[in-house]
Parts: sequence; structure tokens; C-alpha cells
Amino acid sequence: MNSVRKALLALVAIAITAGVLWSNNRSVTPQEATWEDVQAEAQLGGYHLVNTKELWKRYNKNPDNLFLVDTRQEWEYRTGHIKGAMNFPMEPTWLSRWRKKGDLEVFLGSDRDRFIVFY
Repeated sequence: MNSVRKALLALVAIAITAGVLWSNNRSVTPQEATWEDVQAEAQLGGYHLVNTKELWKRYNKNPDNLFLVDTRQEWEYRTGHIKGAMNFPMEPTWLSRWRKKGDLEVFLGSDRDRFIVFY
């Protein structure tokens, strides 16, 4: 009976290990967000959305008061970006945002009065 119990325990351990490996190594395809999803996330996060017209006005008025963050991959940033924008690559998944939360806080700094634009 003891050997049956050990074999069953080994099978459970193998099944758990296989499940963890499978879930960590599968590709993640981000779900396409709707405009309503974007608005809901903005409201939940306590930030507001700006359109390109408003951004252009602010940029022309005082570009030094804006902190522009290009969230594309580095190679995309190198091919062209808004003048003065800084690069902080981020995948559009909750896991990526969670992993980079501390790095983002350091990147943004302590000045909470700036107008920060992510694109």
C-alpha cells in the first residue's frame, strides 16, 4: 500500500510540474481592447485620456512640461519617436505591467506634477 501511495504522489507531482511548465511557456496573445475597455481602465486607474489635438496643443505650448513615454520596443523607438520622448518598453499584458511596476516607478521619478503621456 505504501508503494501505491508513493506512486500516486509522484504522478500528482509530475502532473503539477507539467501544468506549471505548460502555463508558463505558452504564448500569450493579448486580447484586443475596445474603446470602452480603455475608458474603463482610465477611470479605474485615476487618469484621463487625451486626444492628439489636445496633446499637440500642450506640446506646442510647453514641451518641457510634458513627460512623453514611448512604450514600444526599443527597436521600434529607434526607428522614430516624438522628439523628447523617453523609451520604456512594455508588453500589453497585466503580467508585464506587474513585473515592471517597480522599474516604472523609478523611471517616472518622484515629480508627481508633470503631465505624463504614454503612447
